[in-house]
Amino acid sequence: MFKNYLKIAWRHLTKSKVYSVINVLGLAAGMAVAMLIGLWIWDEITYDRSFTNHRQLAQVMTTSISDDGSSSTVPNVCRPIAGELRNKYGSDFKNIAMATWSWGHSLAVGDKIISAHGPWVEDKFPTMFSLNMLKGNINALNDPTAIIINASMSKTLFGDADPMGKIIRLDSKDNYKVAGVFRDFPDNTTLYDAKYFLPWKKYITTEQWVKDAATDWNDQSWLCFAQLADNIDMDKETERIKNVVMAHRNKADGVQSSYLYPMDKWHLYSEFKDGTPTGGPIQFVWLFSIIGVFVLLLACINFMNLSTARSEKRAKEVGIRKTVGSLRAQLIRQFLTESVLVAFVSFIFSILLVTILLPLFNSLAAKNIQLPWRSPAFWLCTLTFTCLTGLLSGSYPALYLSRFEPIKVLKGTFRAGRYASLPRKVLVVLQFTFSIALIIGTVTVFKQIQFAKNRPINYRKEGLISVGGVTQGLPNFYDAVRNDLLASGVVDNMAGASDGTTYLGAWRTGFNWAGKNPNTLPSFGFMLMTEDFGKTIGWQMKEGRDFSKDFSTDSLAMILNESAVKQIGMKKDIVGENIQYDGKNYHVIGVVKDIIQESPYKPVTPMVYLLSHTWIGNVTVAIKTGVPVKDALAKIETVFKKYNPDLPFNYTFNDEDYAKKFADEQRIGKLATLFTILAIFISCLGLFGLSSFVAEQRKKEIGVRKVLGASTYDLWQMLSKEFALLVIISCFIAIPLAWYYLNNWLQQYDYRTSTSAWVFVVSGVGALVITLITVSFQAIKAALANPVKSLRTD
Repeated sequence: MFKNYLKIAWRHLTKSKVYSVINVLGLAAGMAVAMLIGLWIWDEITYDRSFTNHRQLAQVMTTSISDDGSSSTVPNVCRPIAGELRNKYGSDFKNIAMATWSWGHSLAVGDKIISAHGPWVEDKFPTMFSLNMLKGNINALNDPTAIIINASMSKTLFGDADPMGKIIRLDSKDNYKVAGVFRDFPDNTTLYDAKYFLPWKKYITTEQWVKDAATDWNDQSWLCFAQLADNIDMDKETERIKNVVMAHRNKADGVQSSYLYPMDKWHLYSEFKDGTPTGGPIQFVWLFSIIGVFVLLLACINFMNLSTARSEKRAKEVGIRKTVGSLRAQLIRQFLTESVLVAFVSFIFSILLVTILLPLFNSLAAKNIQLPWRSPAFWLCTLTFTCLTGLLSGSYPALYLSRFEPIKVLKGTFRAGRYASLPRKVLVVLQFTFSIALIIGTVTVFKQIQFAKNRPINYRKEGLISVGGVTQGLPNFYDAVRNDLLASGVVDNMAGASDGTTYLGAWRTGFNWAGKNPNTLPSFGFMLMTEDFGKTIGWQMKEGRDFSKDFSTDSLAMILNESAVKQIGMKKDIVGENIQYDGKNYHVIGVVKDIIQESPYKPVTPMVYLLSHTWIGNVTVAIKTGVPVKDALAKIETVFKKYNPDLPFNYTFNDEDYAKKFADEQRIGKLATLFTILAIFISCLGLFGLSSFVAEQRKKEIGVRKVLGASTYDLWQMLSKEFALLVIISCFIAIPLAWYYLNNWLQQYDYRTSTSAWVFVVSGVGALVITLITVSFQAIKAALANPVKSLRTD
């Protein structure tokens, strides 16, 4: 019987070629979208799951309370916290490890020099993160002269030779012995950019300020990771350790708490508000899940609509089958077999479509997703998904077709009825409601991106470069380098600072001033810089003056940004006031307009700027306007190489670094655009099929009207207005729904665009135009047909 079902289903599929192609293409496109989204979601929800201990691993975070009562949470911690956790709560943890951020260094082997990122970590870090060691000992970083590198770096530096025991020179200064090689991290891991790990024991002896921080509970410049012991609850342990820092602070300095944040939430729930995680990429996981379900539903609706629309053509088949004894259940199985067959044919084409689109999809999503051809779980899931798709798309047509009464059908008195098309119209409205909502959403995403791009950054946009590599040891020859650069004729200015214009790496607490609330511990972004930093980047002074070599007292001077002044909350002019920090009394000499170093969608961090020539982590160079960039870079490299000939000249353009801040939203916008195009394609495909069926069904009516004098325009209007009306109804449903959800989505951004009326109007009109173009082909074709041919058969 099943073989007979398949044979009949295949015959019906090959008989109605146009409608079969529309069904197969629509379902294939819908299934391809669902498959791509499914692969993307799997990549997101398995982020960091490759680490064996991911359920026990946590990062120690710091939450500070500001004067206004709001809380801010950052990953930075002070150095003494690791020792305190080991001493007081040792039995609750298997391992604890301190680490730095993943910094860029130059690594040299002979004449070969490369630049790569890697952190300094304590020796238990590789064990905690279950590094897959290909060579060497996982505890190798107990040796302060050791380095462990990933397999890719081993290949780059040593080729096919055994790297074990070989020497790598770091920043043209210190030698490290290769003590291990680990397998590269997967793309969907937090540690993906870490190409090597350096020994913490060496790091804590490198700089005096690092040594001093061993007992400093205010300097939050490091990271701390913890692996909980078995059967220890993360939330309960957080409650136990939350006051570990405050036990070493005077409560008069404010309140600060420690927080264990589990690894499984690092990526998907990366955003905090008032001390609690509020979201992150998880919102896009839900968004694309909904899009995937609805796009597939659009394809299923096409199948339902075309199957029920052509019901009269299959009515006699149903009548004869029932007359010779077929039960309704058998007919339902027959029609479901047809729909499942169409689904499996569509599945083959969807796999082909995914294979073609995957490189483009990976480019848009910044992923490296591959089809898991060899995974039994993948094939089991996709085949089950295909079968369910077939059953879903065929369920309504099967129930509808199988209920026909054989007597009416065979007598020729069967008519579909005046309300038979109502379900199809409802489904078309549902299709276009979703498509219009997608169009509105996509336009709003790009509108939000453009709005943030237009936000004033309050410093020079073009011509700034950040230089690395060759800046090693710069404090020793800073003035010489700067003078040579200015003499080159291609540079306006140069300055050094602890951070650049597009990132912030340090926060500090422990500031005191007259009138400060004793129950709060406000956190400030913290930057050290040379006198020329403000002039180099072109920041804008709002009050007071900039740092200057003309004032010897500027060694204890401080500049604040507008957000810092607001957080401090002094009612009088703050310029000239004193602020205490780290046992010193600083005087405020100026207030600078807020510059955007972090997210352009969020409020600017309150900033404190101090003068320093000893801690230069970033060098910013301003290229003269009108000078060819290629010529300027060549001369700048020559100057830096004069003082550090063995180090690479690495640089980035600050405007390009700033543009990367929009990468996540731009990726989401591009993906949404792709899915919107496919959703519209699927909807129009179904609309094309329906319009061709309606034109065929009404060809005698069209012939009569044409004989009686109806113009081509009249006939086009008659055939198009029904579909246009359905789209207009869709607009009235989609617009308020889209407004509600997009308005809620925009609330996550402190700096956000408005939901403009023109977006809704343009989206609705666009959908209407697309609809008219789609149905016009069949409408005009029917209107231009010779009426004699259609009337001759009557």
